[in-house]
Amino acid sequence: MEKEFSKEEMVKEAVEEAKKAAKEQQTEMEETSEEVTDEELAEEKDSEAGEDGAEKKDKKLFKRKPKKDKKDEQIEELTDRLTRQMAEFDNFRKRTEKEKSAMYEVGAKDIIEKILPVIDNFERGLSAVIEEQKDDSFVTGMEMVYKQIMTTLDGVGVKVIEAVGQEFNPDLHNAVMHVEDEEAGENIIVEEFQKGYTYRDSVVRHSMVKVAN
Repeated sequence: MEKEFSKEEMVKEAVEEAKKAAKEQQTEMEETSEEVTDEELAEEKDSEAGEDGAEKKDKKLFKRKPKKDKKDEQIEELTDRLTRQMAEFDNFRKRTEKEKSAMYEVGAKDIIEKILPVIDNFERGLSAVIEEQKDDSFVTGMEMVYKQIMTTLDGVGVKVIEAVGQEFNPDLHNAVMHVEDEEAGENIIVEEFQKGYTYRDSVVRHSMVKVAN
């Protein structure tokens, strides 16, 4: 009976010790958990404080406007002034080229206007030559000179305005006569009294024409 009782006591003691050990282990785990939680809270606070400080620092840096160096300001001013002067010069150059071109065209048209009466006289003289004199060397030479003049004018942009058979255009033709002609059609040029010319799409002289009504 003593042996059995001893065994029971031993079992009880073992159970008590196991309970005690388990309780101690649980207490240690709870304490460790509390310590970890406290550390995490402290870290979070430190992190938040750091973030707030960084934000405040960033805001301060953002609010502060860096002062420009005087040399940088002078460079910017000179660069801006140079850019404006270059733009003004470019505009002046374009305006000058346009004015020169306009002056050249005005001068060229003035010279062409003075040459046209000479061409008119050539045409009148050649049209008056009778059939028997067309093979004459003088007449042949006059025709060659006339063709050379017309070729040269065509090469610089002088063109003859088409008239007979064309519809009347007040921008190109000058109607000095009107005639009733059902066969020709209304507003059609039936006769040309004097040739008209253009220079680079600009009218130098209008054609003098007769128009059918």
